[in-house]
Amino acid sequence: MTTSTAITLAPGHWTLDATQSSIGFTVRKLGLFRVNGEFQRFDTEFVVDDSGAAAIEATVHLASFKTKSAKRDEHVRNADFLDVENRPTMTFRAPAPVRIGESFDVTGQVTYAGQTHPLTLTTTWNGLRPHAVTGRNSIGFTATGSFDRTAFGVGPNSGGLIGKLLTVTLGVQLIEPV
Repeated sequence: MTTSTAITLAPGHWTLDATQSSIGFTVRKLGLFRVNGEFQRFDTEFVVDDSGAAAIEATVHLASFKTKSAKRDEHVRNADFLDVENRPTMTFRAPAPVRIGESFDVTGQVTYAGQTHPLTLTTTWNGLRPHAVTGRNSIGFTATGSFDRTAFGVGPNSGGLIGKLLTVTLGVQLIEPV
């Protein structure tokens, strides 16, 4: 749901500031606790048109999967789960330009391993400030959404050993076009 307070951004291709951005995830294990981790490498396309709406797309490089356990990370990257050797990326794409507001939903499609499923990211505008290095404006968003990992064939349906629901949290900083 878009709020009534619209945010107006300069048209053009906004550049991801990867050093200030993150994609984190949480999944339950044994029904008792959460395993937290991140994808350390991802790319975005965030292009604002003349009407102020943004075309949004992201590609996550799955080999960058990382938790606090190197042994678990290696296991999740193999064919039992992500199979990064044969399926190196997962993509998210909003099919229509999105109006930016103080809080808004980005509804799109996640594609992985030849399957596509919907995902809605509940998004909060964090503000606009001059970028410390470039001097151009930079903007920030926080977004959260969840999807069923087993719908994509990621890992076994383990009867509660590993939760089916994967929650992603994005912290994104973008730099204004030149």
